[in-house]
Amino acid sequence: MGKRIKHFKLQPLVNAKFISTSFATYEQEGIQKSWEIVEAHDSVSILLYHKEKRSFVLVKQFRPAVYLNNENGMTIELCAGIVDKELSLVEIAKEEVEEECGYDIPLSNIQKITSFHTSVGFAGSKQTLYFAEVEESMKVSEGGGVDHEQIEVIYLPLEEAKKLLYDESIAKTPGLMFAFMWWFERN
Repeated sequence: MGKRIKHFKLQPLVNAKFISTSFATYEQEGIQKSWEIVEAHDSVSILLYHKEKRSFVLVKQFRPAVYLNNENGMTIELCAGIVDKELSLVEIAKEEVEEECGYDIPLSNIQKITSFHTSVGFAGSKQTLYFAEVEESMKVSEGGGVDHEQIEVIYLPLEEAKKLLYDESIAKTPGLMFAFMWWFERN
């Protein structure tokens, strides 16, 4: 992980698999308006707490869109995935935890926190946030994702989580920040 990125360039999007772009036109209170929209899949994310390690289980990965803004592109995120299968949201969450982080969690141990809309200025897709505790007995693989995702599993000690929230040098998602706030509000 963290290998230098080479030959990065932007080009027109052809035959997109995960998003489509649209130009919306509408009337609002008698005024003609327009807006550029990205139609994207809804998603799930999971705040994982490792009881024995007293740590959050997070993922570190390269995100090309972030690379445009910081020339690093590495983010720290919750385990997450898009809703692109004929499974329930909680089943997709369970599958993502196993693929990305290597833990097999019983469905009954996964608790829904809430849902919210992301990237509301241009996409507005819905993300459903879950919580689960894991322990070493649930470990079935090293994780890392599928299809060459190159996801690194990170164990963030509980006492370092608040510091990460406000560390602007680390690229992270609002969902991660919200999940941490949820955790600290109830613990």
